[in-house]
Amino acid sequence: MYRMQVANIDKFEEKLRAAEEELNIDSKDRIPLKMAKFTIVDGKSGKGVSFKDVAGMHEAKLEVKEFVDYLKSPERYLQLGAKVPKGALLLGPPGCGKTLLAKAVATEAQVPFLAMAGSEFVEVIGGLGAARVRSLFKEARTRAPCIVYIDEIDAVGKKRSTNMSGFSNTEEEQTLNQLLVEMDGMGTTDHVIVLASTNRADILDNALMRPGRLDRHIFIDLPTLQERKEIFEQHLKILKLTQPANFYSLRLAELTPGFSGADIANICNEAALHAAREGYKSIDTFNFEYAVERVIAGSVKRSKILSKEEQRVIAFHESGHALVGWLLEHTEAVMKVSIAPRTNAALGFAQILPRDQYLFTKEQLFERMCMALGGRAAEAITFNKVTTGAQDDLRKVTRVAYSMVKQYGMCDSVGQVSFPETEEQGAIGRQFFCIAFKNSLGLSIQLANALLEREVVNYDDIEALLGPPPHGPKKMILPQSWVEAERDKQDTGEDEPQPPPPRKQTDEDMNPQLA
Repeated sequence: MYRMQVANIDKFEEKLRAAEEELNIDSKDRIPLKMAKFTIVDGKSGKGVSFKDVAGMHEAKLEVKEFVDYLKSPERYLQLGAKVPKGALLLGPPGCGKTLLAKAVATEAQVPFLAMAGSEFVEVIGGLGAARVRSLFKEARTRAPCIVYIDEIDAVGKKRSTNMSGFSNTEEEQTLNQLLVEMDGMGTTDHVIVLASTNRADILDNALMRPGRLDRHIFIDLPTLQERKEIFEQHLKILKLTQPANFYSLRLAELTPGFSGADIANICNEAALHAAREGYKSIDTFNFEYAVERVIAGSVKRSKILSKEEQRVIAFHESGHALVGWLLEHTEAVMKVSIAPRTNAALGFAQILPRDQYLFTKEQLFERMCMALGGRAAEAITFNKVTTGAQDDLRKVTRVAYSMVKQYGMCDSVGQVSFPETEEQGAIGRQFFCIAFKNSLGLSIQLANALLEREVVNYDDIEALLGPPPHGPKKMILPQSWVEAERDKQDTGEDEPQPPPPRKQTDEDMNPQLA
């Protein structure tokens, strides 16, 4: 065993080579040592990701364009005495394109891009993380103007311990301290901009977030309908499609509210895999419908054999969801109902189409609770007993009920207050829960029988069985059946199927008593 004391980590390699010389170790057997593991991309080649390759994120792109402008012509800012922000923190859920946007900034500015993951700074060897930070910023200054990008910065930027006697995270804290020092040491003439990304901003140290370090906080949220359409078109470009990409993009965007860019890429890939597996020559609407269902609910599990009685319970349960959602005004559109078992352990599946909505009234939340309880209510009425199939529904309803009382101030007995989140829950949401359940009692036997017969029913089938929704059409995608739409398109030779001409009014329409 050979022991070596290292007082300064910057001289570690020098002492290691000296020890290898002393032990007469052959050069090919010597320990390779790489202090900094960052990736350097030369932005001047113009071969990287540009803003036009980043679909959606319009507001975020506007904010980062200021950094691009500064890196291209810093004199315009400096002559006015302006201090351009030293860094920006890209915040948002996973898979929304934070890393992609950072690479686009480097390409657009035509400057080098030094990328490193936050986890690569932290090592078991004490002081090595701080040395890597120094090495990274030293390299950045020699290549200035340039961009330093730290992905998943929460791995190294967590809040430091307030317990003076605690030394459990000494290495991480040393690394963070060195990062703070390096960012403070950068002057306005260094032309080095730091971009960092995380989906856990709540655990970052306040010293890292203050002005003078990561000045700008750019939130990249889940894409809107228009942004989802653009992202789909970006991914559809490389696929061999039956129809042009714009024929599918809007319909797919409407079917995928709440999906991130990574989810959208996954849907396109699943559709291509399904088309290849089934022997299609090109990717069609059927493949995309399969991909959306697979991502949302899992694939159909044919090996799971259910008894006739279980199938009947599931059919009435799913019909209950569909019926309540159909009859109430503020519930979401039911696109498809299936009683085929899924690989994610779901025995039934009701595909709904939620709108991009950010504000909800008390009545709207209440009706959504009623829809979620429609399956349990259908079981109670039809069979005079309930099963365990409503577990997920009850969890969702409970969460909404507690939120209405504890956070949104929608309970008169509690008042206009908002309580902090806690693990312990009381009975404060029980009133909403019970009233919503009573309002959900009602069921269509015809719909359940159709499910037992066909296994899957869609919007048009539900409308044929129950009649039009009493509060106006729930149908948001026109036409709803994509396969029929393509057939109509082929028959008419038009880009989009045309709606049927309006029926002329008759005497019976003007005077119903004549009918």
